[in-house]
Amino acid sequence: MRRLPRTVLVLLLAPLFILPATAQPETGGGDRLTGPDYARSPVVAEHGIAATSQPLASQIAVDVLQKGGSAADAAIAANAALGLMEPTGNGLGGDLFAIVYDPETDSLYGLNASGRSPGGLSYEEMQSELGDREQIPLLGHLSVSVPGTASGWGKLHERFGELSLDENLAPAIEYAREGFPLSQVIAYYWQGNVDAFRENSNLLPESENWKETYLIEGENGEMRAPEEGEIFRNPDLANTLETIAENGTEVFYEGEIARTIADYAERTDGYLRMEDFRQHEANWVDPVSVNYRGVEVFELPPNGQGIAALQMLQILKGFDLEGMGLNSTDYLHVQAEAKKLAFEDRAKFYADPAFADVPVQQLISEEYGAQRREMIEMDEVLSEPDAGNPRSVTTSDLAPTMRKRLNSGDTIYLTVADSSGMMVSLIQSNYAGMGSGLVPDGLGFMLQDRGALFTMEQGHPNVYEPGKRPFHTIIPAFAMKDGEPFLSFGVMGGGMQPQGHVQVLANIVDFGLNVQAAGDAARYRHYGNSSPTGEDMDGRGTLRVESGVTETVVQSLRGRGHSVSVGEGGYGGYQAIMWDPEEGVYWGGTEMRKDGYVVGY
Repeated sequence: MRRLPRTVLVLLLAPLFILPATAQPETGGGDRLTGPDYARSPVVAEHGIAATSQPLASQIAVDVLQKGGSAADAAIAANAALGLMEPTGNGLGGDLFAIVYDPETDSLYGLNASGRSPGGLSYEEMQSELGDREQIPLLGHLSVSVPGTASGWGKLHERFGELSLDENLAPAIEYAREGFPLSQVIAYYWQGNVDAFRENSNLLPESENWKETYLIEGENGEMRAPEEGEIFRNPDLANTLETIAENGTEVFYEGEIARTIADYAERTDGYLRMEDFRQHEANWVDPVSVNYRGVEVFELPPNGQGIAALQMLQILKGFDLEGMGLNSTDYLHVQAEAKKLAFEDRAKFYADPAFADVPVQQLISEEYGAQRREMIEMDEVLSEPDAGNPRSVTTSDLAPTMRKRLNSGDTIYLTVADSSGMMVSLIQSNYAGMGSGLVPDGLGFMLQDRGALFTMEQGHPNVYEPGKRPFHTIIPAFAMKDGEPFLSFGVMGGGMQPQGHVQVLANIVDFGLNVQAAGDAARYRHYGNSSPTGEDMDGRGTLRVESGVTETVVQSLRGRGHSVSVGEGGYGGYQAIMWDPEEGVYWGGTEMRKDGYVVGY
């Protein structure tokens, strides 16, 4: 039985910006593109650099670097500020993942700071609460899992911090008390989230807390969302951050913050308890990688979807993308087909590895990529392809690659690099927009709705279980080249993320675009695959492209059998930092579709 996604509510809640990219010139009969017609200049800096989705947060990160902080300190400071300034995409109530390049050990370190489902909510109780609903709703307590962000800050600071946690959080605390002016794109999504919460208030046990935290009083006395350019303050969040600054991140899991959340959950018939917080721990994990045309591309293993990007790259490196041309018919065809194949595997295999045997090495192997590549025909479009059989593949060369350089050791994406050579690739999210609609008493942040990404299908690796991490969409990425750090990058936005990672890499590696132009070039996003939450693929799905893709290509894709729409769709949010070892400088790029900004010194 087909189960269609909860499109309307997700689009209202998720921070997916839909402005088209810049137009691009037609060449070669209108079927080949070489890059964006115009783009921002990349930012180049010698000592340190930060790229985030909000200008004030980027400036905060560089201020921390100039005070002697490490890239990890600066990333924590920027993330804390974004939780205040961009609550439509992240916050203390969400989860965090990161990849850190440490020049001292010449190693990459992966961090999984995602939370687990309540230990006291059994599958049977969840099923009873759902009634005749097949999926866990985005709003309300059923989708709430333990927030992992604070534990991620703690791990990063303990291992790589140079300044005190108090110094890292001070800028966000000051802005929360004194206020900041709301930027354009964030204001747009803020209003969308408020509308969604009001329209679906029947799913919430209480609504006063989110209103008190995120609305302001208008001229007629009615409470409304703040608008672009208006000053917004969040004194409750300032108090919470001060508590963490003074007592350490442990207070979030063993002290008064955990107690406040647990008491709120109990008072409003929720499921998180103190024991859930005490048992939570963020984990250092080994990033996994594939070699794409001489560039070693690293992602984190499940419970996230990072390896879908690696699977796509293994399939695509058997095609001459450069010869096809950027955003040509052939290029977009093989990209979409590779995505379909990887995402069917994603739907079947990706889950919390503590609860499921995920065949990561086989899924990202050369052999399996070649096997899946054989399914792609240049004159036909795949319709409802099956997941593959990665366990049948023998991989002899993958295990050493996984640990290469590791022997010594809606969503925001940000990346920071410092004068020592440390680079941090960090992503953080509440999942769909602001989150579950639930704000614990007096804390100033909303609890995430990440638990909605479980399935209730018995026997599925990602089936709901107590104490389990759900499937995650948020993925940081990193790349090495010629034995040196090369690119710290990410493209936030649900299922767009693996597709976005692959596109910007191809733009840089195959087409030679600079780090800014690689993000400005027109993008595609394919929708409609099966999902780890239980949806089945419906036909061939929909290939959405930005207006920079020529009409000639659009019609050619349709003639080949693709269902193509133009303009509409969330094409993600890109940030990247590239290292130039010859000149000893960093190059930074940011997302023109959002409020993104790069600052260096």
